[in-house]
Amino acid sequence: MEPTFSLVDFPTLLAKDQSIAGLEAQQVMTATARHIEKMARTHGARTQAFWREFAVLSTAFTGANGSNQLLDDATSYANDFARRSLLTLDILRERADNDAAHEAAGSPPVLSYDSEVVLDGRNLPRPVNYILLRITPPRQVQTFDWKRPYLIIDPRAGHGAGIGGFKADSQVGVALHDGHPVYFLVFRPHPERGQTLADVMRAQAAFVKEIAHRHPKSPKPIIVGNCQGGWAAMVLAAANPDITGPLVINGSPLAYWSGRIGENPMRYNGGLLGGLAAVLFLADLGHGEFDGAHLVSNFELLNPGRNFFAKYYDLFADVENGREKFLEFERWWGGFHYMTEAEIRWIVEQLFIGNKLSRGEARIERGRRLDIKTIRSPIIVFASWGDNITPPQQALNWIVDTYADEHEIRICGQRIVYMIHEKVGHLGIFVSSSVAKKEHAEVTSTMKTIEALAPGLYEMKIEEETGEGVHKRFRVSFAERRVTDILKIDEDDRSEEPDFAAVMRLSEHSADAYDLYLRPFVQSMVTPQTADFARKIHPARMQRQVFSSENPVMAWVSTAAEQARKELTKATPDNPFVLAERLWANSVEQTMDLWRDMRDSWYEAAFLSIYGQPFMRWVGRRHDFQRTRKDPSELRLMPEAQVALLNIGRGGFAEAVIRMLLLLSEARGSVRRDRLERSAHMLSCDEPFASLGAQHRAQLIHEQSIIVEFEREKAIETLPLLLLTFDEREKAVGAIEFVAGAIEEMEPRTVLMLQKIRKALDLAPIQTNLASVDPLKSGEHNKEGEEAA
Repeated sequence: MEPTFSLVDFPTLLAKDQSIAGLEAQQVMTATARHIEKMARTHGARTQAFWREFAVLSTAFTGANGSNQLLDDATSYANDFARRSLLTLDILRERADNDAAHEAAGSPPVLSYDSEVVLDGRNLPRPVNYILLRITPPRQVQTFDWKRPYLIIDPRAGHGAGIGGFKADSQVGVALHDGHPVYFLVFRPHPERGQTLADVMRAQAAFVKEIAHRHPKSPKPIIVGNCQGGWAAMVLAAANPDITGPLVINGSPLAYWSGRIGENPMRYNGGLLGGLAAVLFLADLGHGEFDGAHLVSNFELLNPGRNFFAKYYDLFADVENGREKFLEFERWWGGFHYMTEAEIRWIVEQLFIGNKLSRGEARIERGRRLDIKTIRSPIIVFASWGDNITPPQQALNWIVDTYADEHEIRICGQRIVYMIHEKVGHLGIFVSSSVAKKEHAEVTSTMKTIEALAPGLYEMKIEEETGEGVHKRFRVSFAERRVTDILKIDEDDRSEEPDFAAVMRLSEHSADAYDLYLRPFVQSMVTPQTADFARKIHPARMQRQVFSSENPVMAWVSTAAEQARKELTKATPDNPFVLAERLWANSVEQTMDLWRDMRDSWYEAAFLSIYGQPFMRWVGRRHDFQRTRKDPSELRLMPEAQVALLNIGRGGFAEAVIRMLLLLSEARGSVRRDRLERSAHMLSCDEPFASLGAQHRAQLIHEQSIIVEFEREKAIETLPLLLLTFDEREKAVGAIEFVAGAIEEMEPRTVLMLQKIRKALDLAPIQTNLASVDPLKSGEHNKEGEEAA
């Protein structure tokens, strides 16, 4: 019901409005102060570096003038400048020609691996433009059909597919070298007529089922989602929780309202650029298709100094060595793709502006709500502090919005693991070779054992690097975390997020107004020909096409560049004119960065000033969302918890060992990978666990986790009811001590828990080092279990 207003309530409402107004003013001041501090810090350091370089330049000019070298240096630089200019122009011409050829070929994925088509989405009952590929491993790499397959979903956010595998050191390469079959989800530039995201979700589900059909002896496929592909993977798993294996979500925004005041300006676009109505208008101008070039332009404007100047200067400065890398990346960056109006509307309405997936309100279609809690597969989230498109708050706050606390995560039987990189940027999460060799490699190797974790929230830590080259190794551990740890990532307590509720409501009204009053007129004026013309003159395309061989002005460039390549004389790096050029380039980029930082400051101050007002809070009151925090005693009443607690004294050897492993894990507070690997191997390969099957084992771990969560002491006291004989007790305790490892490596709390377990089972206290051999290991390995592990 709508809140009612009474004159009696006026003083209270006035005080509340004054409080909100004070909060808005504080937020604007905080944002402005942080922007100023950032500009002072970064540009202050860069200005100091400028003057140091200027002093070196002055010395170089003085020395060259004194030795009569200045004229020779000027001549050498002029020739080198002309040579590099011609070669750079030729590369830009080549880029434009590559774009035309790439588009004429249907914009195929930019994968660096060969592949074969497994399933074409156009042949499904509800046709879509998606295609399932199987990656063909290089000749020296062997994959095994019994190993868990990978499915990589690339972002469809303006660009084409393939960025997750366009290098040898990539997500694809890491999985292949570990022996896993790899499948890749790609898409054609234009969607099928009438295509919706519900159709895409069904197609992805069909692809996953086809992969499972091709690998009947392997566990369920691992789904890797990059950026937009991350929320697509979450939608797929929420709608089809029975078909997916672990989800790896890389740089994926799932809580779109989140961010840090003073940073992350992209989240304000919906409120300042017209909301859903603007998107519908652009889709209408495209005759029912939304041009991905609009999204790419938004990305470029986040860092104009880099995207409009620095990357071209870097090419110009080292034109011979930079050519291949530049053209390789630009082939993906300039491959613009499209969405139907229904697709982009769902994305903007449900995610970008509505933030509904995180809040449990998203519907993939009428009558079908998406609930992240239904996902039972482990979820691994990879975020980075250097990511200005998907900051850690947007990547992780969905956990806070979905679950009451870490207790509910355990009760739901969910395993959520997150990892935050210190500095890599958004694209670096997918394409950086160093990230692939470390973070993605460790996630892939740890995936074999991650399902042996007890349900809960964990932070994955990679540390203690040892060895060099191919022998480089890292120590990986999983530290238990609470929901409050996620909240600490957002220093501002999310106090600005209610502002976005007003954006959501106003966006709905503006979309309705556009649909009723302007849309019929706009659609009547647009034809396929005008839509095609609008695409061709888009600035993102024009800045590339102007250098094409089709442009008569560029006709001479190819021949002149061929002559320039034969020029062997180059200016030396210490040439004072080269130093002056670099100094000039740095100052141009810094000037553009300063403009960007000032723009972001004004942009954020405008948003907070408009939407932080008391009236706007009133406008957005229907959509304001505050997560209800349940008391742990209420969580105990959940049906899953009640059923598990009824079985506290029931079971046998398997239940007892799993319960004791969970008790030890809880006592430690973190799990090292070596212990996790021993635990996973035991639960997969040794009897009686191997014959249980993966689903039954998961159910036992879930049930015993709830028992340990709510009845820790009683869980210890009832262990004798599960292990009736002395031999069983010795064997069970020997198994968990083998997993625990050497005493000197244990936390005191772990040793204390082991002593309590022994005492409850009437076994002698620990006297010597624990067993180093698995007491459950039989003479014959269980091959299927070992393969699953």
